Amino acid sequence: MDFEQNSNLSEPMGASGSGPISGSAVSGTTSQQVKTGSGWKIFWGITLALSIMANLAMIFVVIGVITIFSTGQRDTLAEEIIQAGSRRNKIVIIKVEGIIDSLQAKSLRQQLKRARKDRRVKGLIISVNSPGGTISGSDRIYNEIRKYRDEEGKPIIAFMQGVAASGGYYTSVACDKIIAEQTTLTGSIGVIFGHFVLQELLEDKLGIKPVIITSGPKKAWLSMFKPFEEEQRKYVEERLINPAFERFVEVIAEGRPSLTLSEIKELADGGIYDAREALKQKLIDDVGYLDDAIKLVKSLAGIKDAQVVEYRKPFSLAGFLTLQSKKNILQFDRSMLYELSTPQLLYLWTGY
Repeated sequence: MDFEQNSNLSEPMGASGSGPISGSAVSGTTSQQVKTGSGWKIFWGITLALSIMANLAMIFVVIGVITIFSTGQRDTLAEEIIQAGSRRNKIVIIKVEGIIDSLQAKSLRQQLKRARKDRRVKGLIISVNSPGGTISGSDRIYNEIRKYRDEEGKPIIAFMQGVAASGGYYTSVACDKIIAEQTTLTGSIGVIFGHFVLQELLEDKLGIKPVIITSGPKKAWLSMFKPFEEEQRKYVEERLINPAFERFVEVIAEGRPSLTLSEIKELADGGIYDAREALKQKLIDDVGYLDDAIKLVKSLAGIKDAQVVEYRKPFSLAGFLTLQSKKNILQFDRSMLYELSTPQLLYLWTGY
């Protein structure tokens, strides 16, 4: 009897204490745990997917709102008061800064358009701090200033700061008078042509030989994949540099009647002049500062007091994001390759 009791005690007991644990019971428990784990994975996967979709939808909504609110404000300009004065009269400062290109010309045109609509504007100051740039951009700015001057009959003063050379000087002569700061560098009257030749690098160093097929012998002239020969140099001088140079001389002759044609060509050797020398050579009218330019505009306009203002584009999130994307993202695309491979004809002082 005792032996039977001990024997019963030694047998493994089930969960209920009534019998041994079977293999099917263990298997069922493990299967249930696996199913539970898989269910949580599916749940979190669906949650993550929905979260991503919601965030993307929110981004599209924000972009849409920005687009709606920024539409119609692209051409809007805000006024910033630079110097207080009578509200009946305004003098507008328009800046030409950095490398001159088509965007610079477009900005100036937009500001002149705003000035035309305001009857209180009595005169303009074109503040120039530029070494020049493209010949087309420089000529567009010159033309816009002359057009405003002729049609509106209001005084326009060029105020030179820092550097106002080559295309910077080209645009300045469209004004009635030119005032330069004491430390201004100007001049550099002339044209510069830039061109890369990569043939030797590609063929001799890299073993790459470009194949170019054209409809005429001059079609591929100035290609970066072909040698630049003397015949091409003469062609560039006759067809590109000389006409652009003559246009520069013509513009100065129109804007600076105190200079003879021979005097202009003598000065147009590409050299740089400081403010004092420029005044001596009659390239400018006076040496002074912004206050002097403001006084001169008032005098020519026949007014004693005026607000001095600048036009600025108001802050917008869309514009900020666009600007940041342009600054931070280098898009090495076809347009960039075109810019790098295309010969550049410029009114530019390269010593800047």
